[in-house]
Amino acid sequence: MRTLALSCDVTVHLEAAAGAADLLWRRGECWQGSGNGGLEDLRLTTALMADISLSNMSLMVLVWTRRMVSTEELQAMADSEHVLTTPLLLLGCVQVRAGLFHGTELLCKPAVSSETSGRSEHTWRDNALEFDISISDLPRMTRLCFAIYAVMDKVKKQKSTKNPHINKYQTIRKAGKVHYPIAWVNTMVFDYKGQLKTGDIILHCWSSFPDELEEMLNPIGTIQTNPYTENATALHIHFPEYSPYPIVFPPFDKILEKAAQIARASDSMSIGRGGKKFHIELKEIMERDPLSQLCENEKDLIWTLRHDCRENFPQSLPKLLLSVKWSKHEDMAQLQALLQIWPKLCPRDALELLDFNYPDQYVREYAVGCLRDMSDEELSQYLLQLVQVLRYEPYYDCALTHFLLERAERNRKIGHFLFWHLRSEIHMPAVSVQFSLILEAYCRGSIPHIEVEALTKLKSVNELIKLGTLKNARSKTKEAMLTKEAMITCLRQSGYSEALSDLSSPLNPSVLLSDISVEKCRYMDSKMKPLWIVYNNKLLNGDTLGIIFKNGDDLRQDMLTLQILRLMDLLWKEANLDLRIVPYGCLATGDRAGLIEVVSSADTIANIQLTNSNVAATAAFNKDALLNWLKERNSGDALDRAIEEFTLSCAGYCVATYVLGIGDRHSDNIMVRSTGQLFHIDFGHILGNFKSKFGIKRERVPFILTHDFIHVIQQGKTGNTEKFGSFRQYCEDAYLILRKNGNLFITLFALMLTAGLPELTSVKDIQYLKDSLALGKTDDEALKQFRQKFDEALRESWTTKVNWMAHNVAKDNRS
Repeated sequence: MRTLALSCDVTVHLEAAAGAADLLWRRGECWQGSGNGGLEDLRLTTALMADISLSNMSLMVLVWTRRMVSTEELQAMADSEHVLTTPLLLLGCVQVRAGLFHGTELLCKPAVSSETSGRSEHTWRDNALEFDISISDLPRMTRLCFAIYAVMDKVKKQKSTKNPHINKYQTIRKAGKVHYPIAWVNTMVFDYKGQLKTGDIILHCWSSFPDELEEMLNPIGTIQTNPYTENATALHIHFPEYSPYPIVFPPFDKILEKAAQIARASDSMSIGRGGKKFHIELKEIMERDPLSQLCENEKDLIWTLRHDCRENFPQSLPKLLLSVKWSKHEDMAQLQALLQIWPKLCPRDALELLDFNYPDQYVREYAVGCLRDMSDEELSQYLLQLVQVLRYEPYYDCALTHFLLERAERNRKIGHFLFWHLRSEIHMPAVSVQFSLILEAYCRGSIPHIEVEALTKLKSVNELIKLGTLKNARSKTKEAMLTKEAMITCLRQSGYSEALSDLSSPLNPSVLLSDISVEKCRYMDSKMKPLWIVYNNKLLNGDTLGIIFKNGDDLRQDMLTLQILRLMDLLWKEANLDLRIVPYGCLATGDRAGLIEVVSSADTIANIQLTNSNVAATAAFNKDALLNWLKERNSGDALDRAIEEFTLSCAGYCVATYVLGIGDRHSDNIMVRSTGQLFHIDFGHILGNFKSKFGIKRERVPFILTHDFIHVIQQGKTGNTEKFGSFRQYCEDAYLILRKNGNLFITLFALMLTAGLPELTSVKDIQYLKDSLALGKTDDEALKQFRQKFDEALRESWTTKVNWMAHNVAKDNRS
């Protein structure tokens, strides 16, 4: 393996501000500085040594070797087209940057080391990194974040500039230099017991950087160290014992005592109370969505009028928390005292407090207390996010973990999905230990999950099929025959049939999967060869039940989208609007593996069009095909009900796909049930990430609303404006209902930011939701915007037909 190793010594200081009345805690007891050269001169010195290894970096095409590289070789690399994919090959100097964070708030100016150069050894000695913050002002959940980066002279761009990673990682440019991140790592300043850390700590760094960085640092990243220590950057940190006594963050009662002391010292009349003018301004601020930034003046106003907020705007707690100066222990103490008398939030509002922006343990305990009012059904609705925000908990033993385990023990369905949400991500190094411990705690008190063995068997069948198709790639007919035969033979073996029979469905623990109907099983003709498994079910009056097993595809984005569709359905129903949504089951069960529920008696728009047309190229333009298909399966009153089902569901999915920015809506990704319900499948592109070809977007409409859909809605009568008017009204009503709950949708997506979903990596991605819901505008302005999008979708529907024609022709050629 070709690697480059670097090492460094760094001294870091957390220096007490001169002249400040510092409050430190010794063995839980408060004591004041005496001015005798003690606290005023006190500084916490942290020595660091880094052993940096650049092997296996995802940005590199060429990898460094430990042997000396000559100047001629470096110049040859610079002249080659590979240099733009490996900027660190021209590595000159190295720097270390460090910052103290509370959530995403930078507590003081970051500290930066001097530049140092060398081939294999980079060292910093007698180079202090000083933080302009008193030790007494460090919040309990302070994170110390490090970034190591290369400092290089700007290089003229070579002819080959196709690599997209270069601009992404040139994050800082100044004084004719470019700074390239190498590695990052985070650690807590206080340990689990609240004691300021001392002694030696080795932190193995991470080399993959997110899309957004704070001063080149990654505070939202995990505080766990990289378990792949052999090839990881290693920071050796030494926190010296500068005091004979441990420095401990004060217990909660001491914090409240400090708040009471401040209150007594203050004039009782100075407690913030605003007049009518301030009340109006405060109301406007509080009504903003969670993505809106607060300026310093607004934060000062909120903090000054914090008692008004408690009395008149209790749901404003998240904005108050963002307005607290966490770098002042006096403000922190007053906030904790106020939190004790803050009214309880409704569970949906309390979810936002579990975001990374709110790391304080007492705030998170307050949020969990609010969640205890959730019913089991409502908790199931948000369980996906609640598992994800465990990543933000710095310590394994926390209020949220206790809450989830308690509810999982009380309710089998919650326990079932908690098990799978944890198990599906246990392979991720940042959460593997944490999720494993929670899984073990859950499994010790629950029934065995025998489905795990069944999924292992299905994975082996899938691998067998992939191997068979690879060997017989030349003959598609021969491939299909041999692999189908091998699949059936495998499923009939006793070891497989026993493991796959008489078990609870992972998609729904209340459904019993009795035995497999082997002859009806098959594999699908997509790249990963998903398995189509059909079960006989004694509880469904003899009807069969279908499950698709995928191995090689990440289903977590589909799972999130379907969860949001279920929530939309719930919100519409709460407003007495049932739009007949079909949020079918979808569950990630492991690393790029999972299950999807097969919706019975349904077919794709593509199949319906091709079946009712002689020529594939014209099938997409046959506006009668869909209505005729429904007529074949329904008559009389049943047909009227089917058309009404189609109208309602089409309205729901038009609004949902527009709000969520769901792309890749070809005719095989939209299905219709024989009862008339239309529904969408396959959500690989969301939040406006539409497909393009040759730089041109394939999808140029806000949502899919074709003339054959309108033909069904109007019952085949061109002049039936009444039915079309009802459909349009359904869409507008549904849109306004979602707008009223816009903050909830933003919160749910924000809580998933660190899940590693391909199209949800930064706050910028969530901005799409804010725009599509027109948050910040009045209802009239938002409705005007939606009506324009509705007219655009109808006007440009011919482009959808062209796309569908191309899809149908390609599909017909493959078959």
